[in-house]
Amino acid sequence: MKIVDARTYVVGNPPPHYGGRYFLFLKLVTDSGITGFGEVYAATFGPHTLARMIEDVCARHVLGADPFKIEALWRRVYGSGYTLRPDLSLLGVLSGIEMACWDIIGKEVDKPVYELLGGRVHERLRSYSYLYPDSVDPADTRVYDDPDAAAEMAANYLAQGFTAVKFDPAGPYSAFDPRQPSLEALTRAETFARKLREAVGDRADLLFGTHGQFTTSGAIRLAKRLEPYDPLWFEEPVPPEMPEEMAKVARATSIPIATGERLTTKYEFARVLETGAASILQMALGRVGGLLEAKKIAGMAEAHYAQIAPHLYCGPIEGAANIQIATCSPNFLILESIQTWGGFHAEILKQPIVWQDGYVIPPTAPGLGVELDEDVAAAHPYEGDELHLEMADRPL
Repeated sequence: MKIVDARTYVVGNPPPHYGGRYFLFLKLVTDSGITGFGEVYAATFGPHTLARMIEDVCARHVLGADPFKIEALWRRVYGSGYTLRPDLSLLGVLSGIEMACWDIIGKEVDKPVYELLGGRVHERLRSYSYLYPDSVDPADTRVYDDPDAAAEMAANYLAQGFTAVKFDPAGPYSAFDPRQPSLEALTRAETFARKLREAVGDRADLLFGTHGQFTTSGAIRLAKRLEPYDPLWFEEPVPPEMPEEMAKVARATSIPIATGERLTTKYEFARVLETGAASILQMALGRVGGLLEAKKIAGMAEAHYAQIAPHLYCGPIEGAANIQIATCSPNFLILESIQTWGGFHAEILKQPIVWQDGYVIPPTAPGLGVELDEDVAAAHPYEGDELHLEMADRPL
């Protein structure tokens, strides 16, 4: 079997844009007619530039390759450009390609990918969602700004079946971070944590999200404010560059530290584990290097008594890959969902991801278990040039 064609889809995500402004999908076709889908999660260049990067890498290394030879293909893409080090954009491209290859392999042997990576461990996967506004109006930011509105929304999520919710009251993030939080910011974060804990009691975990905004000392100050409300985790309290600094936060608080959204490859996650920076690893399957790389990371984490909680701020193909790795990993903790996988995340798939009473049900269909609806993808082209995520360009 050989790969003979590759195609990209830059898909605009309609309002309210949960999961990002756009999704970047990849389709690989084999000489036997089997197709595989992947998704690239990269925010460092515009999506159309990234689509050309995918085409370049596919022309150099993928077309004519055997999709079963994952390890060899991975090393060629990772190292042939004289890099042999984690490169965020290249690893996003490689992740989408590797994901599509596994989709092809699973379809060829008529097995879900999780059956090929150790077999099913979990019958269902506990999930959480960010607290999103109950509106398609971009100006409706109450759930982010108002702790009472956030608490009310958390209670609504609890009624739907969620047993964990994530929120991020720490304020905007900047290219000039990390910074020291103000007393006002500390009080706002503490108020959110208190109000949400009052709303959900002990029936749901609270996941406190940040985006590396704070200095080490600032993050420790914030953690002390949050400890009385017993969050399940404190996410990315400092930037991802220096796990040694994150480890100082981990040692100073009783709250488990979670990180990994902006990390790629086993090499970067090894530093996190070796330094004791985090005990919950949040690899994003469309960025980390693909499914097999994520499985290796999960194995390293298992040896350190750390758990995995696959990250999702992306589309449902990456979400499907997250589900596959979670299903076959003994140290899986919880899975990020975009609410209950409805809306455009369901529309863009021929069969939506199954969510029931707070849990995702792993598919039994072969490969990734989902199929991109190419007609829907083609009908929603993204024609802008904005980045997937953008930080403030000035100090805050």
